[in-house]
Amino acid sequence: MKTKYIFVIGGVLSGVGKGVTTASIGRIFKNYGYKVSAIKIDPYINVDAGTMNPVEHGEVFVTEDGDETDQDIGNYERFLDTNIYSINYMTTGRVYLSVIEKERSMYYKGKCVQVVPHIPFEVIDRIKAAAKKAKAEVMVVEVGGTVGEYENILFLEAARMMKLDNPNDVAICLVGYMPVPSHLGEMKTKPTQHAARTLNNSGLQADFIIARGKYELDAPRKEKLALFCWMKPENIVSAPDVNNIYEIPLVLEKQNFSKLLAQRLKIKLPPKKTGEWEKFLHNVKTATKTVKVAVVGKYFSTGDFTLADSYISVIQAVKHAAIWQGATAEMTWLDSESYEKDPQKLKELGDYDALIVPGGFGTRGIEGIIAAIKYAREHSLPYLGLCYGMQLATIEFARHVLGIKDAHTVECDPKTKNPIIHINPEQAKNVAHNRYGGTMRLGAYDCDLKKGSKIQKLYGTDKISERHRHRYEFNNTYREAMEKAGLEFVGVNKEKNLMEIIELKNHPYFVGSQFHPEFLSRPTRPHPMFLGLIKAGMGK
Repeated sequence: MKTKYIFVIGGVLSGVGKGVTTASIGRIFKNYGYKVSAIKIDPYINVDAGTMNPVEHGEVFVTEDGDETDQDIGNYERFLDTNIYSINYMTTGRVYLSVIEKERSMYYKGKCVQVVPHIPFEVIDRIKAAAKKAKAEVMVVEVGGTVGEYENILFLEAARMMKLDNPNDVAICLVGYMPVPSHLGEMKTKPTQHAARTLNNSGLQADFIIARGKYELDAPRKEKLALFCWMKPENIVSAPDVNNIYEIPLVLEKQNFSKLLAQRLKIKLPPKKTGEWEKFLHNVKTATKTVKVAVVGKYFSTGDFTLADSYISVIQAVKHAAIWQGATAEMTWLDSESYEKDPQKLKELGDYDALIVPGGFGTRGIEGIIAAIKYAREHSLPYLGLCYGMQLATIEFARHVLGIKDAHTVECDPKTKNPIIHINPEQAKNVAHNRYGGTMRLGAYDCDLKKGSKIQKLYGTDKISERHRHRYEFNNTYREAMEKAGLEFVGVNKEKNLMEIIELKNHPYFVGSQFHPEFLSRPTRPHPMFLGLIKAGMGK
């Protein structure tokens, strides 16, 4: 069948839920047996998300083929249980760069290259190329930003062109915000009305409005939106807040959203497939235990607020692992800098069942993180260090077990005499020449596991492939001394002899990985490393 395209466009404000809406629509069609993929369009000039501050932009998600993307790509992978590749992610910078490179190579054969139509044409070509590579029958396309912004107008123009050419193959979904001002106590439709009319100014009429808000949309509000946005009431779908984002496909389905979309796109829905997704949601509802997990990091605070999106994949990986073991994960964000100011605060870690130190860069809060890792090692607190968390665990071990007091990483102390973590020659050249964008060790690499180790038993195999995002590596000069003292290197990339996984002997669970296992965790397939952490935490 011809590929059907569903554009998801946001109105009123960012963060309203376009990403999980896109992923949920994809999941609905996957449940009917369709081949589904998803695309994220970011309106940034950045070529990729790798150079963006995670406090401002959220997590940088890494694809199997090594692209640094927006966190929504991670949502797509988790909901669809499929890999999303570089071709499925575009930014304004990436699109313009491609058009300019084509112009310089005479691709346009001497024509005057213009913003319109050549930029929208490039967007359309990329969308269709991604659909072709994925062999997608349904492709869901999320347009970043909100309607009315000049930054995404050209992407909306691409959607308009596609709908004009093939009106039965393109559907437009507007995600609108439905606020309930506390001083009024009434749900207001006006913001979404304005968003719908602003979308009209771009030459697009929404086929569906997905009404986001704290509460379910009632009949009077639905009728009002239908009247002023020129739509049938049944094409306005309520999407209230839920306790678990994985319930959203079911919330939409209860309102016949799949049938309405199928009718709009002229496709038939085969019998629905049930199984993994329903089993997972059943486990969510029947979980009877609680596991308390502390996350000590540095990308949490933004002013007076906490931005958990900086580690969204870690959060979801913990939840997946807990749910499949009959538990609910209760996660707490702890600022490592507080341990530097007041070491006595470390005692609070005793209130938790497990500790995670996620990835990060730079020197801020590093001594507090090392102190927390020391506490976990000495007090048998189950520990999982991810990337930077593994590196700092080796530094902590070198300082306090091997007695190398000045052990450090060259990332923080380039002149250290004991560089437990150093930089390989390729990365050193990139840093020296200020080549930062897309130059880290990125994407999937193989790793051989030591037979009989905790990790090897958890994976149930001797060879794995995991995703990386880092410049610095463990210095093999210190490997022998550490292993003699009880810190084993149980995962190795044999191609370049790089240390990938550490495991501490005589500890319930003290594990670190140079890669990011959170990127491969799925609701229906929790990651072995997180399963091991949660199991050990529940045992504590």
